Amino acid sequence: MSEVLIRRAAEQDLRALLDIYNYYVCTAHYTFDVEPRTLAQRGEWLRKFGARGRHQCFVAEREGRTIGWSCSVAFKDRAAYDTSVETSVYLAPGEQGKGIGRRLYGALFEALAREDVHRAFGGIAQPNEASVALHVRMGFRHVGTYHEVGRKFGKYWDVAWYERAMS
Repeated sequence: MSEVLIRRAAEQDLRALLDIYNYYVCTAHYTFDVEPRTLAQRGEWLRKFGARGRHQCFVAEREGRTIGWSCSVAFKDRAAYDTSVETSVYLAPGEQGKGIGRRLYGALFEALAREDVHRAFGGIAQPNEASVALHVRMGFRHVGTYHEVGRKFGKYWDVAWYERAMS
């Protein structure tokens, strides 16, 4: 298997980022979006990330193909929450279980360690044992569960919340 490069997300990743995300929108309960995103919407999302600051995005690339991403976004929109971020990691189908998620989160957390970030949070729609295991391996701890908080595919889903100290 060829080497996986972890780097900052760039405009050329946009189509792959959209395709990966929309795969989960259409096939899984892991995201609570129920309608696929458009290229314009994903472009607007991508432009919110910078090389510095609390909100950053990294991609995994193999042989010129973007196969996953991790990012940090605002946890809430009120000013007192500014030093908290919500993190996500998504991998292309078939790329799970290869350590790529761990590497993506590693790059993200290394970058965030240089920023004014106090806590990282991950909301994991249940069940999702692989995501829970990744978050625990990356230093997150379970802090609570919102029961039946989202409805998708005609079913209510719980979201378990995980927290990681950053400072």
